[in-house]
Amino acid sequence: MNSNEIYNLLKSFFPDAVIDYKDDKPVEPYIIVSAKEIDKICLFLRDEENLQFDYLSCLSSVDFDNDNLAAVYNLYSFVHNHKLNIKVIVPKSDPVIKTVSSVWNTANWHEREAYDLMGIIFDEHPDFRRILLPDDWEGYPLRKDYKVQEFYNGMKVPY
Repeated sequence: MNSNEIYNLLKSFFPDAVIDYKDDKPVEPYIIVSAKEIDKICLFLRDEENLQFDYLSCLSSVDFDNDNLAAVYNLYSFVHNHKLNIKVIVPKSDPVIKTVSSVWNTANWHEREAYDLMGIIFDEHPDFRRILLPDDWEGYPLRKDYKVQEFYNGMKVPY
């Protein structure tokens, strides 16, 4: 199945949660879905016999534009040898996405990293704590508007 066919299938099962399909070159095609339904959609993508996306190869975060952040899910099916890109776009003012760590355990670390560096909150995550930065770090270093601290715990930050 190609990504457009998968989009149509998802749209038939999740009409309100599947938002858009983009296939503008040179970017690989992707499907935009709802932050509140991503867990159900991913479970369907994993368990549906014709899809079987059994591998979350990457979950990354993007400072999408001035007002929004995005989480990008790169999925692969070893059984059918096909791939899919899913994107969830959330406002910076309320960057909450349902966790998919119960669908693919590897999402656990990826989601923690996306929180640590970009500030996306993964609702119902089983172990939601920082993974790269100290607990008292202020801000999210990969956001475009991030201001590097001059000092951290009395030490000059060398930037």
